[in-house]
Amino acid sequence: MENKLIIKTALDVLKTEIIGIKKLSKIIDNNFLNIIKKLSKTRGKVIFTGIGKSAHIAKKISSTMSSTGTPSQFCHSTEMSHGDLGIISKNDIVIILSNSGNSVELEGVINFCKKNKIYTIGVSSVKNSNLINSTNMSLIIPAADEACAIGLAPTTSTSMTLIIGDIICVSLMRVKKFSTKDYRNIHPGGSLGESLLQVKKIMHTGKKIPLIDENASMRDAILEITRKSFGHVCVINKAKKIIGIITDGDLRRSINNNLLDKKVKSVMKSSPFLIKDDELCSKALKLMHSKKISCLFVEKNLEPIGIVHIHDCLKIVKN
Repeated sequence: MENKLIIKTALDVLKTEIIGIKKLSKIIDNNFLNIIKKLSKTRGKVIFTGIGKSAHIAKKISSTMSSTGTPSQFCHSTEMSHGDLGIISKNDIVIILSNSGNSVELEGVINFCKKNKIYTIGVSSVKNSNLINSTNMSLIIPAADEACAIGLAPTTSTSMTLIIGDIICVSLMRVKKFSTKDYRNIHPGGSLGESLLQVKKIMHTGKKIPLIDENASMRDAILEITRKSFGHVCVINKAKKIIGIITDGDLRRSINNNLLDKKVKSVMKSSPFLIKDDELCSKALKLMHSKKISCLFVEKNLEPIGIVHIHDCLKIVKN
């Protein structure tokens, strides 16, 4: 009986919070558009603050915003009233989160911003709260039941506020045309940073690249494949452009056809799969996996500048 009650409770929490989250579509209007436009044009930081559970949510939103192209900082409202108001500069925008909108700890921040003409945005579920009445712009969290058993602990309301933060951050990404390259520049560490590595960081270059001229003999091609140990050789023409590829699989398939007497261009496969050095290692891995190949030659203007093996990618791409 207890197990059934736990499962029912868990499902009820999901149901209640989903109902609340769906209500957020109501805030996507012209007011929301104006907030995004204002945030996208700020010349300073976007500073988040709050008290209680709202402070925890504010800290997470600020972190997401900083990692997606908009400089942001979090400071607890109580700490602000004890000297940390100094982090706010005249070009900043301060976003204040409070479910009730009437927490007395917010008054110090609100009064400071008013006095110094700092632009403010309030986020609250109470339309006529002190917070909403005191800020330049606002987002009203739609009314929704809390998911806890007694209907008091911040559950649905905090989830909704967190998603409002995601909506704002992702919208700003679109407005600013924030790219994978931009994300990589500010996120070099960890497994995520590794998955954003470019092919140029891991490819083999110079004399390590297996190359053969199209008019060379297959005997020389086999020697080059053996020396470089990739199981592949890149076929180039007189202009040093890539025109084909020979793999150890091609050798096995041609072994009984006077292979050693043939020219490379008569055995090679034309139009090989290639990749550029500024592409992600994850893309190289997906291409090799989908085409069932173990190597890719890296090109620039169809000239070979490197080779990457599937094992090179597997070392750094975690998923």
